[in-house]
Amino acid sequence: MQPTAPHIRPVSGIDGAWLADIRAFADDRGAFMESFHRDWFPWINWDNMQANCSRSKANVLRGLHFHHRQIDYWFVVSGEMRVGMADLRPSSPTFKQSVALSLSADKPTGLFIPVGVAHGFVALTDVTLTYLVNNYYDGTDEHGVAWNDPELAVPWNVSNPLISGRDAANPVFSALPEVSRPR
Repeated sequence: MQPTAPHIRPVSGIDGAWLADIRAFADDRGAFMESFHRDWFPWINWDNMQANCSRSKANVLRGLHFHHRQIDYWFVVSGEMRVGMADLRPSSPTFKQSVALSLSADKPTGLFIPVGVAHGFVALTDVTLTYLVNNYYDGTDEHGVAWNDPELAVPWNVSNPLISGRDAANPVFSALPEVSRPR
C-alpha cells in the first residue's frame, strides 16, 4: 500500500502552527508511516535540515524555547506528552495567546512550530521525540521564556515538573530584553 499525504490542519489559537495527522499502515508484522515529508510544508526552506532526538522521563518539562530563524517539526516516537505553545510575535494575530495539546505515539501526529512561537512539553509518560529543524544548531538562536509565566498562562495542567536549571532560569516575557524578543 502506498503512503499518502496526511491531513494538514491549523492549530487553533496559534497562527502558523500546523498539525499533520499521520496515516499508519499496519498489519500483523507491525506498521509503517511517513512521519515527515518536505512537500507537506512547501512554504519552508528545508535546505539546512537537521534531525534531533530527545528522550525524557515522565514529569520532565522542557521549555519554553523559541527561535528567530528556526522552525521545528515534532513527532512523538514513543510515549505521550503535553505540548505548550505561546505566540511571542507582536505582528501575529494570536500574539500572547497560548495553547496546550497532547501528542502521542498511539495517535501519530506531526506538529509544525513556526519561528517566534515559544514551545515546550511535559512528558506524561517516558517519551521519545524526534524533531526536525530547518537550520543547523549553533547555539546563537536559542532563547527561552519562563514555562510558568502568568502573562502567557500556558495551560500545562501539571504541578512540580522536573525542569533543567537553564529552563528554570528563563525570564518571564515582560522581562525579556528587547533584542531577544521575536519580531
